[in-house]
Amino acid sequence: MVPSRDKQDPPARVVSPPAPAALSSPAIVSGQADLRLGFVPLSDAVPLLVAQALGLFAARGLRVCLAPAASWSALRDRLAFGAWDGAPVLAPMPIAAAAGLGGVRAALSVTATLGRNGNCLVLGGDLLAALDDSTAEFPLSATAFATALAARRSAGAPPPTLAVVFAWSSHNYLLRQWLAEGGVDPDRDVRLVVLPPPALPEALASGAIDGFCAGEPWGSRAVELRVGRIVLASLHIWPNHPEKMLAFNDAALADEARVVAATAAVIEAMGFLAEPSNAAHAAQIVQQMALPDVPREVVALAFAGRLVTEADRPAIDLPGVLRHAPAHSRPEIAHAHWFAARMRACGQLGEPVDLDAIWRDDLWLRAATRAGLSRPIAKHSSPDGAFQRSVAP
Repeated sequence: MVPSRDKQDPPARVVSPPAPAALSSPAIVSGQADLRLGFVPLSDAVPLLVAQALGLFAARGLRVCLAPAASWSALRDRLAFGAWDGAPVLAPMPIAAAAGLGGVRAALSVTATLGRNGNCLVLGGDLLAALDDSTAEFPLSATAFATALAARRSAGAPPPTLAVVFAWSSHNYLLRQWLAEGGVDPDRDVRLVVLPPPALPEALASGAIDGFCAGEPWGSRAVELRVGRIVLASLHIWPNHPEKMLAFNDAALADEARVVAATAAVIEAMGFLAEPSNAAHAAQIVQQMALPDVPREVVALAFAGRLVTEADRPAIDLPGVLRHAPAHSRPEIAHAHWFAARMRACGQLGEPVDLDAIWRDDLWLRAATRAGLSRPIAKHSSPDGAFQRSVAP
């Protein structure tokens, strides 16, 4: 029962709510242009992270917001639907987006090659145990791997499951090429699946997959967690292959000056990365900004040109395992044609795609000039022998 109030009590005082406080907002410097850039937490996102950490974007009048994506599909969708303006992308991704593969169609323009190499093949569990130690030296040959698969099949084991980070990725096409060199059918003798890079070590540890191909530091992380061994680097399949590209969507390209300025800042960051004395600083930036849960010494390996391929083994020197150089930042149309050919060979790409409209050499030239790149490589430079072999009919 609610007691009645004494009629002599004064009426309750009505208190007016306080006026809402104005929300604070970041100070906007006159003349600065905003850019929303995304990245997948990987070591080779470093040109973008360095450009932000060292103030190279700001020095070119840009106020950049960086945000991570949990997977390559999430990054693609945010670019395609305009949540982000640009990002480092897998080299085949703009081709896939132009063709509407995966149900998402978008126009993405490549303005620079950000890095080369950087991926590792990691094996674990029963698949690793099936390798003959006498032939399983690093780098693992495709023939030795095929022999291990044949032994597993004879014992009644099912095809092993290997993960790549995206259906339209260098990881997928280079792994397929390597398997085929050993006589392994990538569509019959193994099972290829897609998983986000950060999920791969745990999936290997749980037995959900038998191996994976991913960019650093996730191979080194798997070794550090004692769940797998690095048996091969992608540079052993195609030395100095293009890996990540800087790409922008159509909305961002409405202001080409802004895109050129951002590309110039990233090329400058690659100049910083090309100096070996900056390797430790670069690893610190990446670990703090993108990979806080990965020990810094693990992140630092690739930046120093080193790998620990197996737990309790000393690091080996592998120069170029992760490579960034302004002189190799030009987006080469020959590389676009190679990836498009691989996509057609896999039955992924049917309709024609205007690769020249995607690989924007004109924007790179403007950016490289602004970045002070005095000796850029020649347009459509001759690829190395490994690349020539890979594109031969």
